[in-house]
Amino acid sequence: MSGRTIPQPTGLAGADDPSAEVVVACVTYNSASVIEPFLAALPAALVGVPGSRVVVVDNASSDDTVATIEEVAPWVTVVRAPGNVGYAAGINLALRQCTARRGVYVLNPDAVPSPGSVAHLLAVVEADPEVGIAVPTVLSEAGEVKFSLRREPTILRAAGEAVLGGHRAARHPWLGDQVRDSSKYVEGATADWATGAALFLSRAVLDAVGSWDERFFLYSEETDYALRARDEGFRVQLTTAASVTHPGGEMESSPELWTLVAVNRQRLYRKRHALVPSVVYWAVVLANESVRALLGRPRSRLATQVLLRLGPDQTGADTTPALIARTPVPWHVGRTPGSTPAT
Repeated sequence: MSGRTIPQPTGLAGADDPSAEVVVACVTYNSASVIEPFLAALPAALVGVPGSRVVVVDNASSDDTVATIEEVAPWVTVVRAPGNVGYAAGINLALRQCTARRGVYVLNPDAVPSPGSVAHLLAVVEADPEVGIAVPTVLSEAGEVKFSLRREPTILRAAGEAVLGGHRAARHPWLGDQVRDSSKYVEGATADWATGAALFLSRAVLDAVGSWDERFFLYSEETDYALRARDEGFRVQLTTAASVTHPGGEMESSPELWTLVAVNRQRLYRKRHALVPSVVYWAVVLANESVRALLGRPRSRLATQVLLRLGPDQTGADTTPALIARTPVPWHVGRTPGSTPAT
């Protein structure tokens, strides 16, 4: 911990106020190493937004996350979850803590927002009632634009990624989920969904869509929420006037997180489609992971084992880690989520 105190944002709502104009919601889990830059950026990011509130839900971190927040930013409302309840459940806890009259900005603890960005995002959702989710430009630590916009998962796109790989498949909109054309990252661009590191939710979309689906635990919950928003007539829209710096990439090195991604992709598809196409989608995802497992990738080996054990029809009420924990494969639920709880 640095020992310094970060000045509170101008016009912060009182701690006893059950509502605020805008709520910044963040979920942490062993985030002590990344939380200070996030907190330090908030006063500037919230300039022009009177009556804001910052709510951090901590998923029972075993490091100094909570102590750091309380020392450097005592103006933050900290909610201690009863355990590692997951990202979606953490967001729901934050939403229940304080009613947002105009919108909620969901941010990862390692997503550092730019000055004035919250006011820009708020202006986007209030300028057009059909914009339910406004997203900023996501930048790497080197300042490069990251490809954060996504298309709806389909069987053809899953097959395209399996055969061509994600980057090559993304060159063709019908074959890849990711929007990798830099010319598409302009003011007002739309997408089916966007990575969950930074999402500004309008009051209207919060009322229409409701709670986040806690079964996903981590990964695909933002996809589910955005697609449910689209079902209600809203769209996701990018604004280049706002940005966040976000490293990301933890799932690439963790077999457990990679497996969580694979299983949740299947759960999301099954949630929105009938059993027969869901079986086809599962077979494509399984084939993709199996081939990569044969090439010696440990993350795909674990994903293949778990996908085979679970099968294509996981529609129950259990969280994904609870489902995986019942499979006879090595799995350590306590390792998820890590310090970067969304892609």
